[in-house]
Formats: sequence, C-alpha cells, structure tokens
Amino acid sequence: MTEDGLYSSGNDGKEEKFAWSELDLFTGFIYAFGDFNCHNKAERSWEINGNQMPVCTRDIGMFLGIAIGGFVFSRRGYNRWTIKDTCLSIFPDHWLSKIYRKNFRTYAWLLIGTLFCLPLIIDGFTQLLTSYESNNLMRPITGVAFGIGFGILIAATYSARPKFFKSAGEVQLPSGLRFELVNEEE
Repeated sequence: MTEDGLYSSGNDGKEEKFAWSELDLFTGFIYAFGDFNCHNKAERSWEINGNQMPVCTRDIGMFLGIAIGGFVFSRRGYNRWTIKDTCLSIFPDHWLSKIYRKNFRTYAWLLIGTLFCLPLIIDGFTQLLTSYESNNLMRPITGVAFGIGFGILIAATYSARPKFFKSAGEVQLPSGLRFELVNEEE
C-alpha cells in the first residue's frame, strides 16, 4: 500500500497536476486514449518534434492496419450471412470454390486469421521469452499485419447481416453453393 493508501504508487495529485490537465481538450483526449491502450514505453515509441507519440510503434502499425483492412473490405467484401463467410468474401470466388465445396470454410477462416496474427505473435513472444528486443521498424510491420486482419474482422462483423435475406438459401456463395438446413435422419 502507498502513502495515500490507494495502491496508486503515490500519484495522489497533491503535489503535481495530472498530465492531461495541462493539454487542450483534443490533445488530452488523444493522450488519454494512448494511456488506456498502450504501455507508452519511450524506447518503443516515436517522437515528433520532441513529443513522444501517445502510442507505441506497434500500436501505430495496428491502427494503420485496421484502416487498411477496413478499406480493403469496403472495396472487396460483402454480406454473406455469417461473419466467417463475410470475412472470406474479400477473396475471389474462384479461390474459394474448392474450400466451399468441401466445407472447409472454418479451417480457411482460422488459418487466414492465424496468418495475420503470426508476425505479431512471433515477434512478441520472442521478446518475452528471450533476450531479443525488436526495433522500431519491426514493431509497426508486425502491427500492420495484425491490424489488417483485425480491420477485416471488424468490417465483416458490422457487415454480416442475416436480416437482409429472406432465408439462408438466398446467400450467394462461391461455386453457386447455397446454405441449406440439414435434416438428420435417425
């Protein structure tokens, strides 16, 4: 427990003003957002005009990737009833035909999602488990890859709307396939 008894590491506000209170509203909001979402380590952040960015370089890469993923989805993706199928809609149908005919949609979706996450996972866990320290060039690259996948997932989540179809059979899937209810016979 700290001197003030609040487990706050002694940051009780009696001696100093809170950092955000000295900033204008817009800048204060941006730095508050960064403080809530990022570790803000100086050695992992860029500086512009002597000011540390509100988020680290990996987070900058993630935000850029989210914007790219959303843009890609806005140009290529469309509603295919489920989030999984809506995510996969960014790929040309002729690439997905075999996957849909063999009903490997879930495997394809998980594999593609894993591939978007893999650079970040490898870089992050290598830093955690070894003495390796990635640099401020590698961090945004791994962040962009993750962000693109996350941006596509967010866009697909908002775009997958079953209510726009009268039935699942109206959904246009690759190879002319349709969703159908399967009757299990005993």
